[in-house]
Amino acid sequence: MSPKELLYIEDALGHEKYLKSQCQKASADIQDAELKTYVTQLVNKHDEIFKDIYNLL
Repeated sequence: MSPKELLYIEDALGHEKYLKSQCQKASADIQDAELKTYVTQLVNKHDEIFKDIYNLL
């Protein structure tokens, strides 16, 4: 992989990590059970995406 491609992967990992943390924060504040479940699923999805991208290395 070229250095530029590694930078793209690093950026993607950072974005997924950020999105996961934002969903976790939002989930803590949500009162509606159905919406909270959906946001929790988003947390899990961003975690999966992070792992998939990380495994490219």
